[in-house]
Amino acid sequence: MFIQTEATPNPATLKFLPGKEVLASGTADFRDAAAAAAASPLAGRLFAIPGVAGVFFGYDFVTVTKSDGPEWQHLKPAILGAIMEHFMSGAPVMASGSQAAADRADQDGEFYDTADSEIVLTIKELLETRVRPAVAQDGGDITFRGYENGVVFLNMKGACAGCPSSTATLKHGIQNLLRHFVPEVQQVEQV
Repeated sequence: MFIQTEATPNPATLKFLPGKEVLASGTADFRDAAAAAAASPLAGRLFAIPGVAGVFFGYDFVTVTKSDGPEWQHLKPAILGAIMEHFMSGAPVMASGSQAAADRADQDGEFYDTADSEIVLTIKELLETRVRPAVAQDGGDITFRGYENGVVFLNMKGACAGCPSSTATLKHGIQNLLRHFVPEVQQVEQV
């Protein structure tokens, strides 16, 4: 098994491409070892490596965020080994029911006035077709959280969470795109 790695705009995060489907739908973001171990055998295995601070799954990639201490040259072999061992074992990436629960939690946390439903639908479509594919190339994801008084609230995951260029992505990229297509949007904020 050959696993490719790619740098991301976030120097604390690397993207690993195992050449296999990781998640058939949606994404999964883990920021602590306890939640990871309960929801995903692969995330639990990665968090067992000292220095791993975050794990994110996309369709065909895994991004790993490291803590401040260790360098990538020391972490990367252990991470590659853990990913390879996991896929060779045939174990599932997610524990049964965990992905469906994560998807529901994402949608349940949304907030907006029902009078703004048409605006929200347009925002979600733009995020899905124009923003998320580009962000996934960098090993992350951005999801809609809410809309209120002209402000769009987004959740940044994976390589995007804590990335030094995430503010520029939000303010100059996504905010300008949404303002262009949805004049009611005044600004974009991260939650």
